[in-house]
Amino acid sequence: MMQFVLIGVGAGTAAALLFASVTSGVGFILFYLAPLPILIAALGWSHWAGLAAAVAAAAMLGGVFGIFFFVTFLTSVGAPAWWLGYLALLSRPVANGGVMHTEWYPPGRLVLWAAALGAGIIAGALAMFGADESTIRSGIRGALEQVLRLQTGIPADTPLQFPGVGDADRLIDMLVVVLPPAAAVIATTTLIGNLWLSGQVVKLSSRLRRPWPNLTALAFPPRAPAFFAGAVAGAFVPNVLGLVASLFAATFAIAFAILGFSVVHTMTRNIDVRRVTTGAVFRPRMIILTVIYVIVVVQGWPILIMMLIGLAETLFGLRARQAAQRPPAAPRT
Repeated sequence: MMQFVLIGVGAGTAAALLFASVTSGVGFILFYLAPLPILIAALGWSHWAGLAAAVAAAAMLGGVFGIFFFVTFLTSVGAPAWWLGYLALLSRPVANGGVMHTEWYPPGRLVLWAAALGAGIIAGALAMFGADESTIRSGIRGALEQVLRLQTGIPADTPLQFPGVGDADRLIDMLVVVLPPAAAVIATTTLIGNLWLSGQVVKLSSRLRRPWPNLTALAFPPRAPAFFAGAVAGAFVPNVLGLVASLFAATFAIAFAILGFSVVHTMTRNIDVRRVTTGAVFRPRMIILTVIYVIVVVQGWPILIMMLIGLAETLFGLRARQAAQRPPAAPRT
């Protein structure tokens, strides 16, 4: 146990420094890596080490910056990272044909947990503004205007004006609506990205106890589309309930988009490799995947197509249908 505490304190120190980088102007990239040391401690040693890291980091931040930073870190970074690390190492013995083997916690459920945690983190942050939607929207608007004035140097008694923008108030109103679900999506992708990166780091150190799954192994439980549909429907409910539901709708949409990428990776895996006359190897799968990722990053809206593919996979089993229709591979000579 003492080893777990020492590992936790070391990882917690690293996490606290990464989280505190947001106050020093170093940049947000280090800030987004704050869950990484906690996840490494949890996956590489034990979830007890991860818990010690979360508590130690929160205590350090609270001792330096005050109780607000203690609570903020513990609820938005420490506890979610520890929980994902704990779930990732859950396993149970399963008999398959009379042979016992270990079944690990499914990666698809980890992604869904990250989506739920991302929405929950932002819902907790919005609660600091008030208990009803109008108060929350007003608080977001005030905070946004304060940040914009600080960045542009416009004094408080002067109307906000931006070059090339006709109506600054209309732009701010749009940002007030878009920012909460966008922040929930960022929180979700941050958790998923740090979970994946920590798995790779621990795997390289040979301390990872579970086989780390590939993207093509991702699958969601059959009830996931029902939860997503409920969140989308709830987003149309007035007041704070609809606001919170919109956060879950946004994060679950990203989760299904990730599943959509998994489907694309799987369904393009068996594209033949052809040799051209020059003798170079032509890899159509690599080209297809690169084009898809570039289009999604540049255009943005095609992420909705990935989401629909993920939904279709969960509802209709696209990969299983493709595998059933695929002819047996010819013997190699």
